[in-house]
Amino acid sequence: MPVLGAGAPPRRVGVLVSGRGSNLQALLDACVGEFPARVVSVVSNIPDVYALERASRAGVPTRVLSHRGKPREVYDLELRDQLLSDGVEIVCLAGFMRVLGAGFLHGWPVLNVHPALLPAFPGMHGAKQAVDAGVTQAGATVHLVDAGVDTGPILAQGSVPVFSSDTEDSLAARILPIEHQLYVQALRQVASGRVAVDGRRVVVELVDGERRWIGAP
Repeated sequence: MPVLGAGAPPRRVGVLVSGRGSNLQALLDACVGEFPARVVSVVSNIPDVYALERASRAGVPTRVLSHRGKPREVYDLELRDQLLSDGVEIVCLAGFMRVLGAGFLHGWPVLNVHPALLPAFPGMHGAKQAVDAGVTQAGATVHLVDAGVDTGPILAQGSVPVFSSDTEDSLAARILPIEHQLYVQALRQVASGRVAVDGRRVVVELVDGERRWIGAP
């Protein structure tokens, strides 16, 4: 069962963004001190997004690499080459609005956080899908990225209740702190070499009171 992220910390992390970057901020805030990873590169496919300002304020190099007018395979390889030139060892997606193909994904751990309890409600607007479906629990999932849409092996999940008065915005706001908590924990585990994957089966060596499920039981 291959172990992800194994090696002497801190591991070098590249974060891909397309928007405001609240999950990026959670990672930037965590990657200090004895944390086993450091964000060394932030790349956006869209110029002038707030995530780039967050990275610049933290002293992290930023780049804009537009996908416009490029076949997906070509863009994926350009993106991969950029991150490799920055010495990136682990990739985190933080609101990156692109599906990545096998040419990008091969050879390193790629993590994503999604605002739903996968495999339910993949794709766009997870909170809206939950409200529209009338479920009583929603939440967030951190997973490894494969060539599908939110279909990769699950690292951790967390839940929040869904109230009858909820809107997409109110539910998404309640899910967001769960996203931040899960993402930091999952990156710590991968960077520490405590995650092993066999197909869809994920084994995590838990320490210091960690849990793969947080929130409501």
